[in-house]
Amino acid sequence: MDKNALFYKLVSFTSSVHRVTHELTKNAKSDSISQVQYSILEYISVSQPVTPSEINDCQNMSMPNTSRELSKLSKKNLIEKLNDTEDRRKQYIRLSNDGEAMMNEAFATIESRFLKRLENASKEDLDDIERAMDILQTKLFYP
Repeated sequence: MDKNALFYKLVSFTSSVHRVTHELTKNAKSDSISQVQYSILEYISVSQPVTPSEINDCQNMSMPNTSRELSKLSKKNLIEKLNDTEDRRKQYIRLSNDGEAMMNEAFATIESRFLKRLENASKEDLDDIERAMDILQTKLFYP
């Protein structure tokens, strides 16, 4: 396959990923936070601890917007800010106990929907899906 055709397959694939992600996560977040705040918490949950700059880059937000949203999440006791022991200017963000509980609840909803999508998959299908995800993670979606 030529690289141009592969690129258009990628476009189609990522579009499908976004659609399924939307279906899996629809109404999974708490009503007490915005969609942007949920996205930040989700990123922190799978990557913690993270710096505000990493959140800024991953969420494609300006630093002032990132700081404002982190401040809101901190006031809701959903995140904790930790100072680097060697560089006091550097700060790390992680989920608080309340943030962990909120994300566990959201992930439970998402997992239930995910398992429903897979309910008719054979063991071989599940193995293929896992292998495909591993390959994509290492060969395409690496940092």
